[in-house]
Amino acid sequence: MPLLPARRARRSLLTGLGASVALGLSFGLEGCAREKPKVGRNGELQKLNFYNWDTYIGKTTLKDFRRETGIKVEMSLFATNDELFAKLKAGNPGFDVIVPSNEFVQRMVAADMIQRLDRRKIPNLKNLYPKFVDVPFDPGRQWSIPYTWDTLGIGYRKSKVEGVPDSWKWLFDSPRYKGRIGVYSEANDLIECVAKYLGHSVQHISQTVVDQTVALMIRQKPNIKVFHDDNGQDLLLSGDIDIVMEFNGDIAQVMREDEDLDFVVPKEGSVLHSDGLCIPKGAPRPDNAHQFLNYILSPQAGAELSRTILYPSPNAASTALMPASYRDNPVIFPPADRLARCEYAIYEGPEQSRRFDEAVTRIRAA
Repeated sequence: MPLLPARRARRSLLTGLGASVALGLSFGLEGCAREKPKVGRNGELQKLNFYNWDTYIGKTTLKDFRRETGIKVEMSLFATNDELFAKLKAGNPGFDVIVPSNEFVQRMVAADMIQRLDRRKIPNLKNLYPKFVDVPFDPGRQWSIPYTWDTLGIGYRKSKVEGVPDSWKWLFDSPRYKGRIGVYSEANDLIECVAKYLGHSVQHISQTVVDQTVALMIRQKPNIKVFHDDNGQDLLLSGDIDIVMEFNGDIAQVMREDEDLDFVVPKEGSVLHSDGLCIPKGAPRPDNAHQFLNYILSPQAGAELSRTILYPSPNAASTALMPASYRDNPVIFPPADRLARCEYAIYEGPEQSRRFDEAVTRIRAA
């Protein structure tokens, strides 16, 4: 597969995986029956239940992991961090590994929903770029390992917009592309990006700024065609919209299919994300989970992940195995001057989350 300009790659269906994945159903890997399964002391087949974003996995990653360890992976899907949180809030229904974004790592730690990692069982942590080893939302990587990182920006159809739409203005504060705009609906991301447009940090957003955001977005709402659930790249590819708030990796994926598409980080800056692999409290197979986390951080597994989903990798050893068409891609790795204006959001407690949720509810209901 050529490495042209691709994340939390939430495409509706990843080539080579069955339709059950797109529907969010658990699945066993096709073709793995030939592999000798690993059997535990109790005689049961060794497996791992993985709760992941749609198409956010290497094409052969799970099959390769089973070949190496004998552990069968069954994966089911969620669409938003809010869905993930709600699914586990009442107790872990049997998942061994989950993939929350950085703010939700903090939120789930605060809610006692994930368990501290045994770093001795994850020696491949040595493969990370230093900047991903100690991060504000998980100092010392006690609760998560980095899976990918990304940033929100503007995906667009070049033939339908005027020049490079390098400002949030064209999504949040202009009628220029009326009826052709898609905006991401997740509360934290939307409020934080509008705050960036208004000249504020994505951290410690005051109620005054939240109210300004609501007023701005209600005024802009007649120009917006859709508040999407992280499928903006598909809407852009299909021609339903021409400009969209989306993650760089998602847009880079569809750019492989349509040369008329592109991506830019707005000049005002944006939100940085780092999705992490975590082991939820009550995981029935924590040893298998640690094996999986360590495997994902291996050079070969990390490279396979990058080849498939084309999200920027936090893994220095795997990135070194990738061609220049990946390493030097400005959509996958946006320019340093634009990234310098981006920030990690942090979890600031349930009251702030409630304010953001209520703000988006007011916008959607207006």
